[in-house]
Amino acid sequence: MSAIMEFADAMWNGAIDFGNYVLGNLDLVAFLILSAIAILAALYVVTDKEVVHSAFYLALVFLCIGFVYLFLEAEFMAVVQLLVYVGAITILFAFSIMLTRRYIMKKGGDSE
Repeated sequence: MSAIMEFADAMWNGAIDFGNYVLGNLDLVAFLILSAIAILAALYVVTDKEVVHSAFYLALVFLCIGFVYLFLEAEFMAVVQLLVYVGAITILFAFSIMLTRRYIMKKGGDSE
């Protein structure tokens, strides 16, 4: 019975140590969450069948990269990333996709 109590005590102390480590490194936790979001969005960029959705997932990836620049204390690069890539390039992609979309199938009433 004492072996079980020692094991439970070791697990409890390990959980407390891990909790203290996490609370001491909240920037690491935020970075890991942000990087997971960026990786998932990047996967959706290449696997989504809707091209417009892919463009907006790309905007999410660019946004996450901008926040990573903030973690690296490169504020100018973060602002440039947000303004140029998220603000300009992604909107350019979205508008160019929406303006050049062609219907592949004909409508039922078309004669051609």
